[in-house]
Amino acid sequence: MAQDVIVHIQRKDSPDGATYRQTFHVPYEDGMNITTVLQRISAQPVTDEGEHTAPVAYDACCLEEVCGACTMVINGHVRQACSALVDNLLKEQPEITLEPMTKFPVVRDLLVDRSRLFNALKRSKAWVSVDGYWDRGSGPLMAPRDQEEAYPLSRCMSCGCCLEACPQYNDKEDFIGPHAVSQIVLYNTVPAGQSIAPERLDVLAGPGGIAACGNAQNCVKVCPKEIPLTTSIAKAGRAATGHAIRRWFRR
Repeated sequence: MAQDVIVHIQRKDSPDGATYRQTFHVPYEDGMNITTVLQRISAQPVTDEGEHTAPVAYDACCLEEVCGACTMVINGHVRQACSALVDNLLKEQPEITLEPMTKFPVVRDLLVDRSRLFNALKRSKAWVSVDGYWDRGSGPLMAPRDQEEAYPLSRCMSCGCCLEACPQYNDKEDFIGPHAVSQIVLYNTVPAGQSIAPERLDVLAGPGGIAACGNAQNCVKVCPKEIPLTTSIAKAGRAATGHAIRRWFRR
C-alpha cells in the first residue's frame, strides 16, 4: 500500500463562489474511511503544492451510516463518507476524488443544503400524528406480514443518495423524490399513521407526486440501506390511482 493517499477535492468558498479543485496527500492508515481522510486534511490543510488552505467543509454526525449526513460523490458514485473505506476505493482507481452532491445547493466545499429533501418529508406528512404526549397505550396491532414489509422502509436515513441518482429530481421539476414516496407508503401502512392517509395520498396524486416519477430505477441501485424503493413506488402508484378515482366519484 502506498504511503500517501492522493485525494482530489472539488471546492467552493461560498454558495456564489467559483468552483475549483485542490489535491491533498494524506498518510495512509489501516482501516481509514473518507471521514478519516477529511479529518486528517482538516488537521493539516496543506495542498500537494505546499499551499496552506482552509479546512475542507463537509457534513458528518454519527460516523456509522445511520444519520445520512455525510453523503457526497466519491469516485463518481454517491455514497456515505463514513462507510466508504479507502482500501476499497483504491481498488476502483489509484486516486480518490471527492465532490458534493449535484442535486442540492452547495453551501461550501462538500457541504450542501438538503432543505428540499426535508421539506418533501414535511409536505408528505411523513410522521405519526399525535395530539398529546401522554401514555395512550400500545396502539393498534400490526400484522406480521405488514411489519415485514414496513420495516425495510423505516431504515431510510434521508441521506439523499436516491435523489442524487434520480433523473427526475432536479431544479426544473417539483418531484418530491423516491425517499418521500417510500415514507408515504410506510406511514400509510402503519396503523397509527393511517388517520391522515388520505392527506398523504393527495400529495402522491398531486403535482410533483408519483406521476413525476420516470421509473428510471436508479434510486434502488444506490440506496445504502437497500430499501426496496421501486416496490414502494409501485405501491404508491396503485394507491394514488385508487385515491384519485374515489375522489372523482365523491364529487
